[in-house]
Amino acid sequence: MTTIQAFEQTYKREPEGVAFCPYRVCPIGAHVDHQFGKITGFAIDKGVKIAFAPKQNGVVELSSLQFPKRAQWHILSTPKEKQNDWADCLRGATIALAQKYTLRVGLCGVIKGSLPIGGLSSSASVTIAFLSALCMVNGIHLTELEMILTAQAAENNYVGVSCGKLDQSCEVFSKKGHLLYLDTSNDKYELIPKTENMKPYKFAIFFSGVERSLAGSKFNMRVDECRSAAYALKAFAGMEYGKFNETHMREVPFEVYSAYKDKLPENWRKRAEHYFSEQRRVEAGVDAWRKGDIEEYGRLSFESGKSSIESWETGSDELKSLYEIMLRTDGVYGGRFSGAGFKGCCMAIIDPAYAESITEKITREYLKDFPALAEKFSVHICESANGVEL
Repeated sequence: MTTIQAFEQTYKREPEGVAFCPYRVCPIGAHVDHQFGKITGFAIDKGVKIAFAPKQNGVVELSSLQFPKRAQWHILSTPKEKQNDWADCLRGATIALAQKYTLRVGLCGVIKGSLPIGGLSSSASVTIAFLSALCMVNGIHLTELEMILTAQAAENNYVGVSCGKLDQSCEVFSKKGHLLYLDTSNDKYELIPKTENMKPYKFAIFFSGVERSLAGSKFNMRVDECRSAAYALKAFAGMEYGKFNETHMREVPFEVYSAYKDKLPENWRKRAEHYFSEQRRVEAGVDAWRKGDIEEYGRLSFESGKSSIESWETGSDELKSLYEIMLRTDGVYGGRFSGAGFKGCCMAIIDPAYAESITEKITREYLKDFPALAEKFSVHICESANGVEL
């Protein structure tokens, strides 16, 4: 059932709007946006839709075709504490928007995501789609950057996830057929088109069958470990430092890291090593993309995945298995975990001519390792897409 059909069935009328926000993939540039690093990414042609209509009484009333229970609150009295359900990021978005703009109108809506939850920034997608709808019914026009920062604030301040703005930026700035190259320290970005000589490519999403909760994972711990490394490196080098939560690895020169890395606790050193090596991969990946070398870009994505396992130390057994299978599968240019990397899915950049054989091999080998996940594992072939649309 589509969101429009579900809306009509529930409210006995047509919706007045449909917002769509794509999911995103980040082949190179993972786990660095919260440290103000540089990233590359794409939006894909799968995502979250909300069919909606205004409610003049100020009530927000939402149902999801994938989660039980309808969520409801008033725009002027949104619960100040999270309710620990699927709509928390939307409550947080309501509060973040109301801090800058006057909200008078609520909405009723039905939400549906087109892929399984976990690893594709579904929380950012649903938040941005919802914000688009809430802004429309209230006559609010956010800039692209305002949309990104408002959605990020919902996750940081309300849900309690220490994410950067990689997800939101990919889902707002992206353009079909282009690589998004973004500096998260100053929000400068470039959309780099594929070249005429570039081999064809698509994205394959391999859903492990295991969902995950980002707030309940070790995601925040990894962010704190990386920030701790930056804080310590500044101190060792005699650099000025202020508040801990305002410290980022981007402010630490590589020369300082090289000089003092052996003084860091091993876990902190590993997090810093991932940051600096990932920044090198981002720059090399952008160069490869400009040249039309999709194979080199893919190889660097594989390297990024390896660093996430060894230096960032993420990856469930299921995702590590998928990563290893991708490495030995013909037609896969490159790939890595998608998202935080604790559960969820892997993404791959593939040669479309091999899509069928890639699907068959990876499904067969993965389910040999995890037969209990046969009913939940899935493969999805996607293309790059534009950002959020209303």
